[in-house]
Order: sequence, then C-alpha cells, then structure tokens
Amino acid sequence: MQEIEKKYLIKKLPNLENIPFKTIKQGYLNTKGEPTLRIRQIDNEYFLTYKFTEKEKKNKDINICTEYELPITKKAFNHLQTKIDGIMIEKQRYNINIGKYTAELDVFTGKLEGLIIVETEFPSLEEANNFIKPDWFGDDVTNDKKYRNSYLATNIEK
Repeated sequence: MQEIEKKYLIKKLPNLENIPFKTIKQGYLNTKGEPTLRIRQIDNEYFLTYKFTEKEKKNKDINICTEYELPITKKAFNHLQTKIDGIMIEKQRYNINIGKYTAELDVFTGKLEGLIIVETEFPSLEEANNFIKPDWFGDDVTNDKKYRNSYLATNIEK
C-alpha cells in the first residue's frame, strides 16, 4: 500500500482526555538501508512490516512510502524482538479527526518519553500539498531523519 504523509512536532498537546489510544511497541530489523523491516505490537496484535521510501523530487516536503504489513504470531514477534537494532520503541497512539483527515499523534514512552510527533496521511499529492495544518501542529519534520522511528531506535542508548 502506498502512503503519502507529512510529519510534525507539536506546539501544544490537544486535550486527549476522551480520546482512546493504542499501545504500540516496535523494533527495526534493518536500519542500515532500505527496505525498512519493522516488527510491531499494537495492543494484542503483532505485525511484520516491509517499508520502502520513494523520493519525490517535486515534493520534497512529503514522504511517499510503499508499505506491506503482514500479521505474525506473538511467538514470532518475541523471537524477532531479540534481533532488533537498537531499542524497542514504545508509544501511545491517538487518532484525532482533523477535518477529513486523521492525525496520528504519537506520545512516546520509555526511553523516548517526552517526544511527541503527529503524522497525517493523504490520498493524493495534491491534498498533501494543499494541507493547512491545525494550530497545535508545530514544525514540519517530514524529511528530518532524526524523527524517523528507525533513527530514533538506533540513536539512543539502550
């Protein structure tokens, strides 16, 4: 599946009091290049993800990725977890409606506690280019590698 996405820091945390969240743990098996291989636990479901980033020269502020997500067992997840590069990322994900889009707000816990990033996906490049971010969105970090989960996983001490 192709993803067209933009990623931001946030200026101010919105009120999350009545918004449900999912607990996510994820680790990376190939952080030295592409494709990115990720294992992920979302609550009580487990996945292996293959992700390849396509560079769009005309739209340098947008990431275009092809991603395949396959379900795996808890046993397979636990086995692969011992082989990850760096740390296991832990976060709570809130899906927040912003007009016709959904903002995925990730509040990191564990070793990355204090980091909060929001990402929005779009059905087309045109919509991504015309997106007007809400007031609580901060700086655009879409193409700043320091905010990629695979980078965060391998550039912090265990």
